[in-house]
Amino acid sequence: MAGDNPLDGLCRDMPAVSGQLARIWSILPDARLVGGAVRDLLCGRGVSDIDLATPFAPDMVMARLKQAGIRVVPTGLSHGTVTAVLDGHPFEITTLRRDEETDGRHATVAWTHDWRVDAARRDFTINAMSCDSAGKVHDYFNGRADLAAGRIRFVGEARLRITEDALRILRFFRFQARYGGDVPDPEAIAAITALSVMIDRLSVERVWSELRRILVGPHVVRTLAQMHDAGVLAHVLPEGYDIDRLGRLLACGAPADAVLRLAGLVSGDVREVARRLKLSRADTTALAQTRGAPVPMPGMGVDVLAPMLADHALRDLSWRAWLRQADLAGQRPDAWDDLRARLEAMEKPVFPLAGRDVMATGRASGAMVGRVLAQVRQWWLENGCTAGHAACVAHMDRVLHDGPSGAT
Repeated sequence: MAGDNPLDGLCRDMPAVSGQLARIWSILPDARLVGGAVRDLLCGRGVSDIDLATPFAPDMVMARLKQAGIRVVPTGLSHGTVTAVLDGHPFEITTLRRDEETDGRHATVAWTHDWRVDAARRDFTINAMSCDSAGKVHDYFNGRADLAAGRIRFVGEARLRITEDALRILRFFRFQARYGGDVPDPEAIAAITALSVMIDRLSVERVWSELRRILVGPHVVRTLAQMHDAGVLAHVLPEGYDIDRLGRLLACGAPADAVLRLAGLVSGDVREVARRLKLSRADTTALAQTRGAPVPMPGMGVDVLAPMLADHALRDLSWRAWLRQADLAGQRPDAWDDLRARLEAMEKPVFPLAGRDVMATGRASGAMVGRVLAQVRQWWLENGCTAGHAACVAHMDRVLHDGPSGAT
């Protein structure tokens, strides 16, 4: 844990941001740092987002900032949030709130001047602390002690916090992995187990956003096992999963890529997983390619690897090799390392002919050009992609003389 004053670390590590924050405090002296910034400053971790809260209503916050010449953007007025932009750096400033009504996904809020009430609506004790301009930490629910002890606890009653927003189930496991100890809080696990079905009410985009972070976070296998034991993972991946296989993939030293790790985890149809979770087009393609062929294997020579690399992206071949290595646990890891090193050192072979080469002969046109090219390229692949332009032209002449396959 860092020292008593979390602002000391901010001044040391982010002096420019510290100066910008001081300017905001000169305009809004009652504002405080809240949430993740306080948590991470206290435990000496890097801070990315600086969020503040204030007892002032959003219109008053905007008026004061504009009067001081600071650009302000009304990013979420219905939830009391505006964004102050200083030297290109955004600072979200949110009016203190209390929930009036919630349906498990959305909340209707009202403004309040009570810091404790605002803190009580947050998810976990370690995220409910605030820090004023003097560096004093306001901790209403013993979040600082929980942070030091590696305890992730819901603020107040765990079941109530989950019914307010079911995404907190997944957030619990993400924070448990990063800040918690080996054994999760029993009350939290009991509530999550009882309410795990609420995950089905969440948008799949929110589910994938949390799962992605869990997959590239620390203690992945342990965290997923905890999710399985609580009945959560079955709702997240109803298509089926294999935690042991993912564990073998991680043990091989595979890259910390969320899509690759998802491929290692899913035991069902990856295309269905991508469709249901509404993965981006790029992620969907990457996930589908992990189940494709061919798969590079140790001992394959350049004559075999070169045609693979000509037709497939290096990343796809590398990922297939990582997954096959995980499936064939026990084989020499250095052989797989050598395979990937050789692949990465190879230049992608480029077929030396184009349609203009066929048309220049005056002996083919239309669809026949494509058939000739395809037949020559297949010969080029079968010969290890070593034939140059002249050799391919010579073979093209033979194809034209004999007539390309499929010609009528």
